[in-house]
Amino acid sequence: MTMTTQGNSRHRIAVIAGDGIGKEVVPEGLRCLEAAARKHDIRIQWDEFDWSCDYCLKHGTMMPED
Repeated sequence: MTMTTQGNSRHRIAVIAGDGIGKEVVPEGLRCLEAAARKHDIRIQWDEFDWSCDYCLKHGTMMPED
């Protein structure tokens, strides 16, 4: 979802690190995106979800039905 307010862009992005290397790579990717966003005056809202195999083992499903 991208929203524009008075010339400033704001982006709402879902983040799902998942399993394996994702838990290590995704945080570094977010740091890179944050740096680029600061440079270009872009606002980002991260919506982080912990949907993974660990979540599935704990809850019996990969993610909530909703």
